[in-house]
Amino acid sequence: MAKEEMKVVKGLDLERYMGRWYEIGSFPSRNQPKDGVNSRATYTLNKDGTVHVLNETWSNGKRGYIEGTAYKADPKSDEAKLKVKFYVPPFLPLFPVTGDYWVLYIDDDYQYALIGQPSRNYLWILCRKTHLDEDIYNFLVQKAIDEGYDVSKLHKTPQSDPPPPGAEEGSQDTKGIWWIKSILGK
Repeated sequence: MAKEEMKVVKGLDLERYMGRWYEIGSFPSRNQPKDGVNSRATYTLNKDGTVHVLNETWSNGKRGYIEGTAYKADPKSDEAKLKVKFYVPPFLPLFPVTGDYWVLYIDDDYQYALIGQPSRNYLWILCRKTHLDEDIYNFLVQKAIDEGYDVSKLHKTPQSDPPPPGAEEGSQDTKGIWWIKSILGK
């Protein structure tokens, strides 16, 4: 039996959604280091209505990152169904890779969110802070279950407090090498 299409947020206020989000939990992805910690995403609204995406993670004390662009899948829809495009490899952007980014839940204050996509192969729990109250985390996990996700694959992302500095604060980075290592399973 086919799964029902997931319910997504309607009327997402993109301006309120902008800023830094910390990854509290996710399904492991081959595009991130297996030992990645302090993963986070920073979103900035572009003048053309698209969103600049900066995804960062730390592995062996070094910052890895990839930048991309997000945009509404259907500009006429009020559903929070976005597309995200990254170019790979990140240090020599040759090939566009596009994925779905659906906001399945966001609280009224835009402090925590549940993100997924139609295949249910990817899932993220995001928060404005490095840590999320356990009751709220469990609430979001239940939302994911209700949308047909196998949450046994959900992995909590280690976050330090305070978080590590980003490029703007002078952290060391791997210049995108982490992406190749992650593809090779290292």
